[in-house]
Amino acid sequence: MPSSISAFEGTCVSIPCRFDFPDELRPAVVHGVWYFNSPYPKNYPPVVFKSRTQVVHESFQGRSRLLGDLGLRNCTLLLSTLSPELGGKYYFRGDLGGYNQYTFSEHSVLDIINTPNIVVPPEVVAGSEVEVSCMVPDNCPELRPELSWLGHEGLGEPTVLGRLREDEGTWVLVSLLHFVPTREANGHRLGCQAAFPNTTLQFEGYASLDVKYPPVIVEMNSSVEAIEGSHVSLLCGADSNPLPLLTWMRDGMVLREAVAESLYLDLEEVTPGEDGVYACLAENAYGQDNRTVELSVMYAPWKPTVNGTVVAVEGETVSILCSTQSNPDPILTIFKEKQILATVIYESQLQLELPAVTPEDDGEYWCVAENQYGQTATAFNLSVEFAPIILLESHCAAARDTVQCLCVVKSNPEPSVAFELPSRNVTVNETEREFVYSERSGLLLTSILTLRGQAQAPPRVICTSRNLYGTQSLELPFQGAHRLMWAKIGPVGAVVAFAILIAIVCYITQTRRKKNVTESSSFSAGDNPHVLYSPEFRISGAPDKYESKRRLGSGRRLLGLRGEPPELDLSYSHSDLGKQPTKDSYTLTEELAEYAEIRVK
Repeated sequence: MPSSISAFEGTCVSIPCRFDFPDELRPAVVHGVWYFNSPYPKNYPPVVFKSRTQVVHESFQGRSRLLGDLGLRNCTLLLSTLSPELGGKYYFRGDLGGYNQYTFSEHSVLDIINTPNIVVPPEVVAGSEVEVSCMVPDNCPELRPELSWLGHEGLGEPTVLGRLREDEGTWVLVSLLHFVPTREANGHRLGCQAAFPNTTLQFEGYASLDVKYPPVIVEMNSSVEAIEGSHVSLLCGADSNPLPLLTWMRDGMVLREAVAESLYLDLEEVTPGEDGVYACLAENAYGQDNRTVELSVMYAPWKPTVNGTVVAVEGETVSILCSTQSNPDPILTIFKEKQILATVIYESQLQLELPAVTPEDDGEYWCVAENQYGQTATAFNLSVEFAPIILLESHCAAARDTVQCLCVVKSNPEPSVAFELPSRNVTVNETEREFVYSERSGLLLTSILTLRGQAQAPPRVICTSRNLYGTQSLELPFQGAHRLMWAKIGPVGAVVAFAILIAIVCYITQTRRKKNVTESSSFSAGDNPHVLYSPEFRISGAPDKYESKRRLGSGRRLLGLRGEPPELDLSYSHSDLGKQPTKDSYTLTEELAEYAEIRVK
C-alpha cells in the first residue's frame, strides 16, 4: 500500500493494497481486517472493514468497502464521504484461519485536504521562463476532478493537462502553466481550482509569486540647490527583490550604505566643498542600478585674488587679472576712485588691460565681486614709474629778509632735487637740511629752499630733479612785486610802522579804561634809533652772524616783539593729481616760513 495518500473532503479514496502469504498454507478462505490508527487487536482499534462479520466502527459504517479480492491477495479499500476525522493511519491484517493471522507493519496515512497543491519553482527570476503546476489527487474512482487556473491573465495559458500515476500506485491530476514573469508579477496571487462535476464540491488554492529581479532606482532627488550653511537631505529609493544594498558615494568614497528600500544622506551645514555630484548605487544578487544627483551649494563670492603687473613704467601695457569663486558666478567690477574701469557679469575672472599707462593710472584700485548672497572686495595698487615732472606752481617768494623757493616735483620713484644759483655758482641739494626741507606725499615731492638776506637782490634759482627715468630742470619765477615790499621799505620804514601801531594800541586802551594817561613824548626824527641790520648769506665757510640793535627814547623797552609775517604764497594746485593736498603739506609750509625778527632794546 502507499505510505501516504490524499483525497478531498467529501469525496472518496481508494487505498490500493496487495499482500502475500506462503503458498504451502493453501487456506480455503482468506479473510482480512482494516484497522484505524493501531495495528494491534489487543488495543481494540476501530475496525474499518472486516470480511468475516462485516462489523465496523460507527465512524466507518456505510463508508467503507473492500474493492479487492482477498483470495487474489488484493486488499484495496474504498472509503467514501470523507471527513476530516477519517484522516490517519490505516493498517491491514490478513486472516487465513487459525493462528495464521498477521498484521502488516506497513500502513498508509490518509490526508484529507481542502485545497489544490500549487507547485512553484524555488526561484522565479524576472525575464526567465518558469513552469508552475497545479496538482490534485485523483484516487476516487467515483468522482473525477477538473482543474482550472485563476488569476493567470497576462501570464499565459495552461499548456499541459494530464493524469499521472505516482510511484506507489496513487494518481494525481496535473495542470501546467508556462510564462515569463516580469518584476510587476512579483507578489501576484495565482490560483488553481478543482471542481467535481455533478456535485457542489469545489476547491481552490492560491500561491503568491516571489519573482526575483535586479534593483531599479525609482526615487531620487533631482538637482538640489542649497544655501551655504543649510541642511540638505538626499533620498535614494530602489525597487528590487530581494532588498538591495543601497550605497551613497561621492568621488568614489562611500558616505553611507544599508540594506533597505530607501536610504537618506543627511548633510548638516553644507559648505562649498560639498558641492558636486553624488551617486546612489543599488545592487543585489540579480543586478545593480545607479543614478546621480548634483548638489549645488550657493554661496557669496570669496575674497578676490589679483594677479598681474603691480609696477609698470610709463608707456608700458599693464594686464591685471581679478578672479574669485562663488555660486552663482558673480558680477566682477574693477574701480578706481569710484570710476568703473571694467566689469563682467556671471564670470569668475575679469581682465583689465591698460595700454600705455600714464602717471594718472597710478593709485589704488578695487576689485569687487558680488552676487545675491553677498559682496566682497580686494584692493590693490598700481605703481607707474616715470621721469620727474616739475609742476608749474613751483616758484620763489620773498618774505622780509628771506627768500623761499618752492619746487614741487611729481615722480615715481622718488627723485633727487637740487637748487642751482647760477649767479653764485652754487648748488644746494636736498641733503643739506640747513637750507633745504623736503617732504613726500604720494607722487609729489615738495622741496623748499630758504635763503636769508637775499630779499633785496634775489638770485636766479634753478630746480633740477632726476631719477633713473630722466631729468628735468626749471628756473623758478618770483611771484608779484608786493612780495618784496618789506624789503624795499627798509629798516627805517619798519620802525615807523611799528611806532604807529604802538600808538594806536595805546589810544584804544586808554579809551576803554576811561583814564587820563599822560602820553609819552612821541618819537622825533632826530631820536630815531640807529638800525643795524647787516645780514650775510653763506653756504660754506664761517657761520653767519646777525646783529640787530635798536634804541628807543624815554627808556621804553619792548622785548621779544615780532612783526606780522608777510604773506608767502606757497600754495599750489593739485588738480592734475586727482588728490587734495594733505593737511600736513600746508602745515609744512607754515612751519618753514620764518619771519624776520626785530628786537627792540
